Amino acid sequence: MAGWLAESPLGGSKSHPGATITSSFQASYIHILRYRTSIGTVESFSPIPELQILHVSASTLPSILYKMVVGSVLVTGGTGYIGSFTALALLEADYKVVIVDNLYNSSKEVLNRIELICGKKPAFYEADMTDEAALDKVFAENPDIDSVIHFGALKAVGESGEIPLEYYRVNVGGSIALLRSMTKHDVTNIVFSSSATVYGDATRFPNMIPIPEHCPIGPTNPYGRTKSTVEGIITDHVNAQRNNLIKKGDQKGADKWNGALLRYFNPSGAHPSGVMGENPLGVPYNLLPLLAQVAIGKREKLLVFGDDYASKDGTAIRDYIHVLDLSRGHLVALNYLREKSPGVKAWNLGSGRGSTVFEMVKAFSDVVGRSLPVEVAPRRAGDVLDLTANPTLANQELNWKTELTLEDACADLWKWTKNNPEGYNQEPPKEFVEAIKKNN
Repeated sequence: MAGWLAESPLGGSKSHPGATITSSFQASYIHILRYRTSIGTVESFSPIPELQILHVSASTLPSILYKMVVGSVLVTGGTGYIGSFTALALLEADYKVVIVDNLYNSSKEVLNRIELICGKKPAFYEADMTDEAALDKVFAENPDIDSVIHFGALKAVGESGEIPLEYYRVNVGGSIALLRSMTKHDVTNIVFSSSATVYGDATRFPNMIPIPEHCPIGPTNPYGRTKSTVEGIITDHVNAQRNNLIKKGDQKGADKWNGALLRYFNPSGAHPSGVMGENPLGVPYNLLPLLAQVAIGKREKLLVFGDDYASKDGTAIRDYIHVLDLSRGHLVALNYLREKSPGVKAWNLGSGRGSTVFEMVKAFSDVVGRSLPVEVAPRRAGDVLDLTANPTLANQELNWKTELTLEDACADLWKWTKNNPEGYNQEPPKEFVEAIKKNN
């Protein structure tokens, strides 16, 4: 679906009433929430890289015309943490969104929070990723879906070592079912939520920290191995589809098949409005949500797994990326596939800034305003010293980079947790809801 919009230096648009364009062409920006696109040079790190200047001159300002290409996207695992934020970003970029999730570790309430923030609600199907017939039904009932962003998976490193077969059944088996169903319904673009865990211990190679995409793959736990396996399956399937169509003389059809493998590092933060954030139904597996539970008294202390790593303070080093930056990364990757038809490509999504566990504890404690208790425990099997991204390729090819800081992530997470101690099992604070309605 393509739409034509006209923007004025003094106002927004019907689609994005909050958009503004300055009178100087070189400094013209479209603001969508906390994102911006330099439409003057058609170089963006916004969720919409397809913005194309059609005619610009001093005489045409203040009327700048551009073309926005949007479509319909299936988001698997879309009620989960990263999936829900990506669904929000897609809706804000005028995509239609259909979510499939079995609600194993998430809540349908997030659909209402998405609607509260952006005024639009994604379609929702409660279904299991491994159920190919259920996926067929979703595609059949939504024939306009042209792309998939695939989050649906089990995701805990430690748990994957305890129940590896279940991780392979869900993560690998579910991905195969999805690709089979996509193929039957001629849905040809897939953005895969991969992980930095596919690299394993990158310190085993010289000059691989921060980690570039050409670092050899070598996951050290079943979760990481499921991710690297699915990367291979997507690559093989997309390449086969392209080659088969080329043999038939259908280059145009071949170009439709594309995949993005997004290897991201440690998602963190919450929506700055305070009404949407991470809401695991069980015990959180990530550092910051665990710290947040300590801060509100739900957990006595934080267990730090290992203080004998070769780092400045003995704890493991990780690259923390704000969930808003990460969701935007999925959006620009999808748009890149649709615009460039690159086949299969992998990109790191990270900040390039590594922080130790103790540094993260201090950063979050500073936001909370008091020291939070920690206890050192033995290392977990499969954990590695350093997972810090080299995001240069995404910076250059996707025009994407992180805009929010570690401190932003801590502040947004604390606002969410402090005011929503029961997560989506409680109503959001009225003052937050009123603030959103006032700004919309």
